[in-house]
Amino acid sequence: MSACAPPRTEHSPPTTNPPPRRRRFRVASADVSASVAVFLIALPLSLGIALATGAPLQAGLVAAAVGGIVAGRIGGCPLQVSGPAAGLTVVTADLIHQYGWRATCGITVLAGLAQLGLGCLKVARGALAVSPAVVHGMLAGIGITIAVAQVHIVLGGRPDSSVLTNLRALPAQLARLDPAAVVISALTLTLLLAWPRVPGSVGSLLRKVPAALVAVVGATVTAALTGITLPRVDLPSWRSHALAGLPQGPVLGIVAAVLTTTLVCSVQSLLGAVAVDKLAAGRTGSARVGRSDLDRELLGQGAANIVSGALGGLPVAGVAVRSTANVNSGAVSRNSTMLHGGLVVIAALLLVPLLERIPLASLAALVMAVGIQMVSLNHIRTVTRHREVPVYAATTLGVVCLGVLQGVLLGIAVAVALALHRLTHTRITHEEREEVHHVRVRGQLTFLAVPRLSRALHRVPPGTRAVVELDGSFMDHAAYEALQDWRSSHTARGGSAELKDHRTGVRGAGPPSSTVCRCRPWTPWRNHRCDMPAAAVRQDAADTTGAPRPDIHELARGISSFQRNTAPLVREELARLAREGQRPSQLFLTCADSRLVTSMITASGPGDLFVVRNVGNLVPPPGQEHADDSVAAAIEYAVEVLGVRSITVCGHSGCGAMHALLAAEPGAAPTPLRRWLRHGEPSLARLAGGPPRRPRLAPRPVADAVEELSLANVVQQLAHLRAHESVARALAAGVLELHGMYFHVGEARAYLLGGEGTGEGEAEAEAEVFHEVREDVREAPEVGSLV
Repeated sequence: MSACAPPRTEHSPPTTNPPPRRRRFRVASADVSASVAVFLIALPLSLGIALATGAPLQAGLVAAAVGGIVAGRIGGCPLQVSGPAAGLTVVTADLIHQYGWRATCGITVLAGLAQLGLGCLKVARGALAVSPAVVHGMLAGIGITIAVAQVHIVLGGRPDSSVLTNLRALPAQLARLDPAAVVISALTLTLLLAWPRVPGSVGSLLRKVPAALVAVVGATVTAALTGITLPRVDLPSWRSHALAGLPQGPVLGIVAAVLTTTLVCSVQSLLGAVAVDKLAAGRTGSARVGRSDLDRELLGQGAANIVSGALGGLPVAGVAVRSTANVNSGAVSRNSTMLHGGLVVIAALLLVPLLERIPLASLAALVMAVGIQMVSLNHIRTVTRHREVPVYAATTLGVVCLGVLQGVLLGIAVAVALALHRLTHTRITHEEREEVHHVRVRGQLTFLAVPRLSRALHRVPPGTRAVVELDGSFMDHAAYEALQDWRSSHTARGGSAELKDHRTGVRGAGPPSSTVCRCRPWTPWRNHRCDMPAAAVRQDAADTTGAPRPDIHELARGISSFQRNTAPLVREELARLAREGQRPSQLFLTCADSRLVTSMITASGPGDLFVVRNVGNLVPPPGQEHADDSVAAAIEYAVEVLGVRSITVCGHSGCGAMHALLAAEPGAAPTPLRRWLRHGEPSLARLAGGPPRRPRLAPRPVADAVEELSLANVVQQLAHLRAHESVARALAAGVLELHGMYFHVGEARAYLLGGEGTGEGEAEAEAEVFHEVREDVREAPEVGSLV
């Protein structure tokens, strides 16, 4: 019998398989609306990008349709929208200028085949190893090239293929500008910039129409009504549409062209897929979409480029503008991308008379704006913060002056040189101030710097106090061993050694600070079971008869992992706590659910929290404990003896206790669990009080009845806390605060109860809003001192 087949006995009745039911193709309404929004953006942009490259305008529509249908169906990122991308404009324009249009289509087909090969080799993750500064610099260089070229069309002229030539010819072009083209271009740019900024409720309604569509339609209608004579879109008959041809020329040149197209298409698509994953994960109230399969995405992009090139279309890649619109419009599957491609096909066949009324100056202004936006100030701030401005600048200038492939190679070379410089240039200084020896390390601490580090450390006399400050982002094993060996030797001789890591605020010894985290992230805990697949764990946990049994070695393995990985990181801190005793600042009362790791979700370390856990995070009111005073005793001990400054009641999603409360049947046998859960019955009564008393989540709605009861339970248990005598006294004296918290396990998101959570009446009702704690605390709402 197959291991996957269900077990049968000799008495089991024979089973008959039901006839297969035909699957019906269904499209969610969210996908339909998202596809329309993306189509309205893709149509003018596809024409504009084709215009910017010098290709036939139909080529942009072909690429948009193929990217939506083929890449949307095969690709590994369901919500990414592919088509002609602005990042490919310079590459394609150069290929058309050098080899002609039909040969460019042939090169696109070869690039697609190369992408298929890379996808089969599963090297997609390797493309993400390229420095972000190189990618940002490449996009900035392409954006500058696009913008400079389109300025000439905006002014009524024709651009050259070289950026430097276009810049030299700009003064002459300004002297003979076409006023009609300038007016239409200015109108397009004005609508493009002003439309998203229309204020008020009317603006929120109008913003549902894409600004790109409004800008092009507005310019087209204005040109038609005023009778302005300008070059317009020319879409010849599809019967004369040119298909792919074999490229002719030097083999090395064609290979370089194929590699350039493959590189730009692949990197842009893969980085776009990663960005789409982040956008989709940050949505609230929408269906969850699985993470992208980057190797499959590369296969999908390769297939799309083969089809697009063969049909006479532009190269295809993931497009950030359309993908963002797709995600923000609520798309839930790849159907939205495919439907958008189908809409492009319909438009290309039926809307040709309308498309041919669009002025080319309007499309040029639209593409020029896209090019300017590719020079992102946010990217510049990011590379400045990471000290990678030379890489960004070299890549940008290389793309502008030499070409895309040459610029990327130059950027990679500068990135490698900068990394080697940082690894080999480490500054180590030693000085004595107020009888304390300070050794400071600036830069990366590798084995190359170990001799200089040893010399500096041996200048510290035995028996003295020393402080070693690390100011870098990397330390290899050789440097770590040298530092620890010296520290052990110096301490053994009666001295003291304190390590300060300015990267994480970690202090190796000395008095604790309440303003910095004292513990490193517990990465050994996070990964200690990742080396054993789930299937292997299940098989290892089965006996010879096939029946599951608990793994008797799991506890020993966990202890061993702690001793090996985590104990060295926290041993000194635990030794200090053993000497000084516990001094927690918070009492954290939460559920006994095994998925709630209090130290992880509060970023706390040993000695920070006094934790009480029970089923349902319940606080029995005084006088109702019925021979179970454990929670009341913990509260009294924490407030009266330990002197905690705050108490937090933390509920969570998917709480089994809340499930049991909702499903409880009256008159059931009073088991220990049912007797304990009666302390949650006031939470049910709180919900029965009607909407004014129902707690809320911000910014998303409450998911279900269990989540709503979990929130109400947190608020109710805070009320029970206030009834305890020790808590009431501390609150009256102003030395204690109460906080409510809700943790969504599946989303790894924390919500804090608004206000202090200690008021009564209207203040309490206002406080029953749980606000999401943002990653940047400065952007979080005022939710009390717990943040």
